[in-house]
Amino acid sequence: MKIVMPEAAAAIIKELNHHGYEAYIVGGCVRDSILGKVPQDWDITTSATPEQTKAIFRRTIDTGIEHGTVTVMMGKVGYEVTTYRVDGKYEDHRRPSGVTFTASLLEDLKRRDFTINAMAYNDKEGLVDAFDGAGDLEKGVIRCVGVPQERFDEDALRILRAVRFAAQLNFTIDEQTQQAIREKAEFLNDISAERIREELTKLITSEHPERLLLAYELGITKVVLQEFDVMKMTPQNTIYHSYDVGGHTIEVMKHIEATPILRYTALLHDVAKPLCRTTDEEGVDHFYGHPQKGRKMAHDCLRRLKFDNDTIRRVERLVEWHDYDMKGGATKKSLRKALNKMGPDLFEDVLKIKYADIMGQSSYRMKEKLAEYARLQKLYQEILEEGECLTLKDLKMDGQGLIGLGIAPGPEMGEILHHLLEQVLESPELNNPEDLTRMVREFKK
Repeated sequence: MKIVMPEAAAAIIKELNHHGYEAYIVGGCVRDSILGKVPQDWDITTSATPEQTKAIFRRTIDTGIEHGTVTVMMGKVGYEVTTYRVDGKYEDHRRPSGVTFTASLLEDLKRRDFTINAMAYNDKEGLVDAFDGAGDLEKGVIRCVGVPQERFDEDALRILRAVRFAAQLNFTIDEQTQQAIREKAEFLNDISAERIREELTKLITSEHPERLLLAYELGITKVVLQEFDVMKMTPQNTIYHSYDVGGHTIEVMKHIEATPILRYTALLHDVAKPLCRTTDEEGVDHFYGHPQKGRKMAHDCLRRLKFDNDTIRRVERLVEWHDYDMKGGATKKSLRKALNKMGPDLFEDVLKIKYADIMGQSSYRMKEKLAEYARLQKLYQEILEEGECLTLKDLKMDGQGLIGLGIAPGPEMGEILHHLLEQVLESPELNNPEDLTRMVREFKK
């Protein structure tokens, strides 16, 4: 097997070999190369100590020298070069108490998480695959190196990483590894929210976000995303739905773009349905008010996962507005007012979540719902094409104009501007200097 690596990576390996040290590309870049994917990073492992590596190369950065990692700069690109190591005792399911450098590549590979990530390669030796990672790639299986329980005891994040890799690669997880996940899932409580967020985001933005169901079945979401467990256990007894809330959520994620904002919106758009569920005398479920209550719940969930404020604000607004025009009665006037409230920048994503929401429902009246969606989309396009006023900045009258009409800066100026905006949202043809001036004078009477 021949892996074509970047010239710079090959040059680093060659230089380390020239000085008497072993060196290989290792881990994800080997896995991705075998799968025919383009690796994002080319990590190198070597028998040279960090000090020996630094002595060989002119430009290096101590990126993780306590764990044996030195970044070697080749032009403007950095390559992480890490000494073979054996991890010390794990006491918190997060990190080793220390590391010991070793001269054995095999010992280094033994400490890695999954067989598909425990392969090394150089042009001289070819593929080093002591745990049949290549075989697992061919079979499409995620399997731990050695005893799964031990790997998860060492770093509990590997529990979530197993499902993430299954989602990204469309692989299955072997039965022993699954059993160990069930046994050790609670150790995810010891992992930081930031690390959980990173893996969860990679999972739900993959081509197979439905693997979140596997995380549910293995007890992972019970620890890291309790909201999903509650949704999964909430039925939707209505002709408009053919899934429980969790199942519907999965279908919505499958039908929307794989960006973090949109996938988290899809994940949380119905998060308040369990709280809002009522059942009428005929046994039909209703979920009144769930978008509004969902906004707060989405905020709390994303805050717990330590998301940035911009992401939280956008997702919670999308959750609040995802059910806009539920009854199909929108007009250009009502849509202008809605766009003013939600912010025009939000509506294109609202349309995306509405489409995905429809596609995740039952087939009952599907054609009508899609036709109404298309009508709403057309109304929005007409508003944009006609340049209709939606916000204060779109008004053909501003503070300077009001000063010219004798209005002093202060609260009254704000009142007048908002009054003008209300009138223009009702009748966009009024957004011209003459009518606005007239309305200012009438307001002052």
